[in-house]
Amino acid sequence: MIFHRARAASLVVGIAAASLTLAACGSSSDSSSGSAGSKKAAVSAADFGGMDALVTAAKKEGKLNAIALPDDWANYGNIIKGFEKKYGIKVAVENPAGSSQDEVNAITSRKGQGRAPDVVDLGNSFALSAAKQGLLAPYKVSTWNDIPANQKDATGLRYDDYGGYVSIGCDASKVKECPTTFADLLKPEYKGQVALNGDPTKSGSAFGGVYAAALASGGSLDAIQPGLDFFGKLKKSGNFNPVQSTPATVEKGETPISIDWDYLNASYAAEFKAKGLDWKVNIPTDGQYAQFYSQGINKWAPHPATARLWEEYLYSAEGQNLFLQGFSRPVELAAMQSAGTVDAAAAAALPPVTAAAQFPTPDQITAAQKAVADGWSKAVGG
Repeated sequence: MIFHRARAASLVVGIAAASLTLAACGSSSDSSSGSAGSKKAAVSAADFGGMDALVTAAKKEGKLNAIALPDDWANYGNIIKGFEKKYGIKVAVENPAGSSQDEVNAITSRKGQGRAPDVVDLGNSFALSAAKQGLLAPYKVSTWNDIPANQKDATGLRYDDYGGYVSIGCDASKVKECPTTFADLLKPEYKGQVALNGDPTKSGSAFGGVYAAALASGGSLDAIQPGLDFFGKLKKSGNFNPVQSTPATVEKGETPISIDWDYLNASYAAEFKAKGLDWKVNIPTDGQYAQFYSQGINKWAPHPATARLWEEYLYSAEGQNLFLQGFSRPVELAAMQSAGTVDAAAAAALPPVTAAAQFPTPDQITAAQKAVADGWSKAVGG
């Protein structure tokens, strides 16, 4: 169980994403032909002739190539099992410990290959970049109207699926007093204990950790540099632990404090409880930052019908509740609450927050990504 990826004061939150203006990748007018090209141009189930026809086409392809989906990341293990059981289609997950950047690299390096990923699940900033690069195919799921307008691209190139807050996980059996703020993390008693889940230049979760640290350190959505400065101070104090935090490193005592998404830390708590490990989860009160991950379909997906059926499953009530059961906040939560289709017990189990989170615009994310790419090594190197 390894998490390299990156990969809300109301229960539903999102990054305010401006509508991208990239044109749809081909026309869907010839979709009735059933050719691979027409399937890759389908922008809705209607282009296949409806959901039943989409299911038939997907079953004929018989496989979905996925990438960087660990079983216990946002409950993906059960989501994959649910999809396979429902449709009898095998999901092959490559590099489950991969990063969002690894996913993008797989699209660009394997164009035209049968082993290319059909779908990607990307940190929001990486999804925006992939859309701008023309790597994603537009598609609108049947529940498109249940996804808030500011959490999807207007043309269907990318759409948020689930999200959470940056949190601080802590092994209370090894740490006398668990930190509840970023300021706490600089205390001398945490020497060598504070880790991230990945490299923020490649991992959405680690990038979120730097953004949250910026908000806690006098920065803003326009200024992530204070977050880099914070990790520089953390490194200088001896508190920063360069070991990438995973459930395995936590169990071994190598990373007793982990900055990560709340749904991952919360799932650790549930898992570790049975092993006698007391894993506490706090959303830092001085730097509350939330982000959603986004779905996208590879423009050159080798299994285009299955890719679209996968998205339909993820955005169905069944798929959204499975995300929720993994302690993540599904993008359609508000609509499901209104419709009475939400798993109320799972919603009640989400880690509490104390204030409304802040969400950057695409331009702010782009600027922050550049600052982190330019400054991370300098901040924690040496």
